[in-house]
Amino acid sequence: MDFQHIIEQVGRYMDAAGVAVMVIGALVSVPLALRGYQPKRASGLAPFSPYRSYRQLLGRSILLGLELLVAADIIRTVAVTPTFESVGVLAIIVLIRTFLSFSLELEITGRWPWQKEKQADAGEPLRSNP
Repeated sequence: MDFQHIIEQVGRYMDAAGVAVMVIGALVSVPLALRGYQPKRASGLAPFSPYRSYRQLLGRSILLGLELLVAADIIRTVAVTPTFESVGVLAIIVLIRTFLSFSLELEITGRWPWQKEKQADAGEPLRSNP
């Protein structure tokens, strides 16, 4: 086994992990949402409906899966075939996935990733989600 083959295998496993996170997250989110699981958020707000809880849980699973898929693409492209063409394709893939991640973050939290959380009360800041 040479280095290139090992890196290709690591990339494939990372791809599989990314897809598995999304699929398992979608499956696990259903019972959690139906049982009334509430993602961590500001106190004093009305509880989420099961549908809204499911969307938030599913969105977080997709975000994590996308991060793993981007990592797999970076590993394969940079370590195995660092040509200008492959790096250009990687840049396009990362841009698309970054746009998807930002869109999901906006959908889940109601704000862009770089925005501070809104104040719950006049002087009490919200706690950030881990």
